This record gives sequence, C-alpha cells and structure tokens, in this order.
Amino acid sequence: MGEGPALYCSGVRKDGGPRPAYPIASVDNALRLLTLFRENEKVRLSEAREFLGVAHSTAHRLLAMLAYHGFVRQEPDSRVYVAGPMLVEIGLSAVRNMDIRLHARPLLEDLATWAGETVHLVALEGAMVRYLDAVESARSLRVAARIGTTLAAHCTASGKAMLAALPEAEVAALLPAGRPLPAETGHSITDTAGLMAELARVRERGHAVNREESEDGVASVAVAVLGPRGRPVAALAISAPVSRLPGERAGELAARLGDEAERLARLVGFGTAA
Repeated sequence: MGEGPALYCSGVRKDGGPRPAYPIASVDNALRLLTLFRENEKVRLSEAREFLGVAHSTAHRLLAMLAYHGFVRQEPDSRVYVAGPMLVEIGLSAVRNMDIRLHARPLLEDLATWAGETVHLVALEGAMVRYLDAVESARSLRVAARIGTTLAAHCTASGKAMLAALPEAEVAALLPAGRPLPAETGHSITDTAGLMAELARVRERGHAVNREESEDGVASVAVAVLGPRGRPVAALAISAPVSRLPGERAGELAARLGDEAERLARLVGFGTAA
C-alpha cells in the first residue's frame, strides 16, 4: 500500500521518531488516517483515499472500522467524516494529563476570594462530569467541595456549559433521544428535548446556570474553558446556596468566569498569549 504524501522519509517520521522495522500496514493506515482530523474538521472519503494512497474500498473499510469504535462519525446528510466521541475523549484525557489543575489553582483561589463562594474546576467525561479541584467558600453556610466526584453532566451548570460547546449531533450521541435522562433531584431535566432547549439558551447567553438540579438548595453558574476548534476542555463553576445566587448575581459571576476561562485557556496554550 502507498505511504501517503511525505509522511515518512527514509524510514523516519517527520516528528523524528523511527519507523518500526516491521510495520503493520492496516494499523499504520488507520493511525495515519486519524491524523487527518488534527487539522481538518471534516474529511471526505476521497480525501482519505488520496491521503493514504489506497483503493476506495480500503479507505472505506478503514473509516467504517474507526466509526465502529467511535473514533470518527459520519454525518448523515453530507456523508463526510468528523471526529467521533472516542477520539474526543482521548484528546480530553490528554489535556487533563497535562494537569490543567496546576494552571487553574491560582484562578480558583482568586475567584473564591472575589465571589465569596465555592469554586470548582470540572471536566467532561462522556455524559458525566468529574470535579477536578475546588476552593471552598470561607462562609459558614457554603457549598462543600466535590473534588473527585462525578455527576450527570446535564444536571450541573458545568456540564451544561461544556455540552453546549459541543455540536448538537455529538450531544445526541452521548444522550440519545427517547431515553429518560437520570435525575439527581426533582428539578433535574429528564428529557432530551428539554435539555437541547436549555443548551440553546446556554449558547445564547454564554454561560450555564443550575438551580437545585444537582443538589437541593444549591445553585451554580459555569462557563466552559475552550480548547482547539472551540471544544470544551474544562469548565469553571461557582456554587452557592440558592438564596445567594439570584439571576442578576449569576450574570455578574458569569462575566468574571468568562474572563477567567479565557485566561486559563491561554495559560494551557489554547489561546493567544496575554
């Protein structure tokens, strides 16, 4: 099989790594195919075939296998291929392994002091969120830190902020229509249509709000931290007793969260240097 356009030169990759002495052609082609999605949001079958230098049927089988394992997804209307949920999850895991917490910690401390409320750094894991770090409010009545715990993403402000930053088709793949969504409280959204409508509102205003959807008596506001191609890599959230987070206060906190989310993105290399 052909080796594609200038990916290898004298048995050494462009990144400097040596090529294996006994490469497996099918694995090699599948992995090289995935590199196309690093620079291209959408890939056509003809582009994959040309890049690999293989027959149309071979390219089709490779893409079909990648789709089967969730690494790519074919859009039903245009028939082009886009990054699938598994590829996205691996990318997010790599970002987390860079330990975004080290960069976020000073921001969390500043936010907690400024807001007087508990602040969390949160990551999306499939249809769930995981709380990576937190700084608790110094007030006697406060929201406790949730470090290490997971919750259904659609029941949290941070989860809704990150889901809203994903394409609707990807959200639909994570939370298929026709299945009731799990509820954390009596205020949780339990149907996909209601969630999609809520995510549209989140996109419009630029932040997400949770009022007793994950825990009775607790309200939160969150903004997504965006990485390459505008994809969410984390979220910053401020949580407080619901009585201390009326609508106008949520808007004020969201404005500051937006600034800090952009700052964090720059610190981890996803934005223009300040």
